[in-house]
Amino acid sequence: MDSIIVRGNGPLKGQIPIAGAKNACLTLMPATLLSEEPLTLTNAPRLSDIRTMSTLLQSLGAEVSGLQGGQVLAMSSHDLTSHVADYEIVRKMRASILVLGPMLARDGHAVVSLPGGCAIGARPVDLHLRALEAMGAELDLRDGYVHAKAPGGLKGAVFEFPIVSVGATENALMAATLARGTTVLKNAAREPEIADLARCLRRMGAQIEGEGTPEITVQGVERLHGATHPVVTDRIELGTYMLAPAICGGEVELLGGRMDLVGAFAEKLQAAGIGVEETKAGLRVTRGDGRVRSVDVTTEPFPGFPTDLQAQMMALMCTADGVSILEEKIFENRFMHAPELMRMGARIDVQGGTATVTGVERLRGAPVMATDLRASVSLILAGLAAEGETVVSRVYHLDRGYERVEEKLGAVGALIERVTGQ
Repeated sequence: MDSIIVRGNGPLKGQIPIAGAKNACLTLMPATLLSEEPLTLTNAPRLSDIRTMSTLLQSLGAEVSGLQGGQVLAMSSHDLTSHVADYEIVRKMRASILVLGPMLARDGHAVVSLPGGCAIGARPVDLHLRALEAMGAELDLRDGYVHAKAPGGLKGAVFEFPIVSVGATENALMAATLARGTTVLKNAAREPEIADLARCLRRMGAQIEGEGTPEITVQGVERLHGATHPVVTDRIELGTYMLAPAICGGEVELLGGRMDLVGAFAEKLQAAGIGVEETKAGLRVTRGDGRVRSVDVTTEPFPGFPTDLQAQMMALMCTADGVSILEEKIFENRFMHAPELMRMGARIDVQGGTATVTGVERLRGAPVMATDLRASVSLILAGLAAEGETVVSRVYHLDRGYERVEEKLGAVGALIERVTGQ
C-alpha cells in the first residue's frame, strides 16, 4: 500500500495547473446514458473514481475510452446491454447512484445497488428516490438494491427537496430531461457542478432554466443527442492548493482558478491574512512572514464554505495565531482527521459537530493515517508546515480525488514523494 512522505521545507513558489472537477465529471459521465449518441468530455481529471465510473458504465454496455492520456473521455451508450448496477462496483463510490435517473428516464427500468464511498456520515439516498417517485417512478428496495421502473415513462412534477442535496438534484435533473411535461425542482442545490451539468445537458438538447438558483425548471424532450463538453475547473482541488502556500509561505499561481468557484473560501483566507488575487491565468495566493490569523468556519451548501475544504482549512488553523471554531453542518462524521493532526502536535477539541482549534507555533512530523479523501490531503498540507518528516499512509483515498499530488506540489518546491508498498 502506498504512502506519501512529506518534509517541511519552507516557502513554495511557482505555478500549479488545476484539473477538471472530479465531482462534476462523475455527474457528467452518467449523462451519456440519456442518449444513444456519443458524449465527449474534455478536461476530464485522471483519477481512480473516474476509472470506477467508467467501469460501471461499461458494465451497463456503454463504450468508454480515455483519449490524450485520459483528459478526453469519449462515451457512447447506443446499445445498453444491462440495467443492473452491481454492488461490487457501486460500493466503491457514492456517485454510482447517479446512473439511476438516466436509465430510468431513457428505458423505464433500472436496478441499482445502494452505494458506498467515504465513511463521513450517513448520506442517505432517500432524497434521490423521493424525487424520482414524484416523477412517477415505482421503487422497491430489496436485498440492498433499488428496483425502479416507470412503465409509461417518467412524468414532469413539482418537487421540493426538504434539505439541499447535490446528488439528488443531479439525479432528478437528468431524469427530468426525458420526462413528459415540465419538472420544477425547488430548494435545489446551487453548486457549480450542477450548473456545469445543466450546460452539458443543454448541449445535448435539454431545455433547462434556473441552474445556480434554488429553483430549476426542466421541460422534458423526447430525446437527447450527442455533444462535446468541457468539465469545469475543480474548485476543491483549487482550494486545496491555495492552502499550500497559505500553510508554509510563498507565492503560488493556480492556473485555471476562478474566484467565483471559491468565493466564500477565499474570503476566509483573506481574513486570515493570506493574499488572494485574480490573474490572467488564474488565481495567485501569497503569504508573507509571521503566523496567520485564526478565523471561524461554518460549512454550508454552495455558495457557502464547502465541507470538502473543511479538513484542509483545519490544517491551516492548527498553526494560526489564536483560537478558531470549525462547525461542520453538512456531514455528521467529518472530523476523523483531527486525531491524526493531534499526533503532529495540533491542539484540537472536538465536541459533536464543532471543533475548537488552538493554534501552535509549529507542528511536528509524525506517521499518520488517512481516513478519507479530504482528510488525506489535509495531512499532507500539515506535513508541509511541520518540522521533520510526516508519513501519510492509506493514501488510496487520495487517488480518488487528486491527480498527481506529489508532482504538483513538488513542482513548486515541496519535498514530497510517494513510496510504494509501505
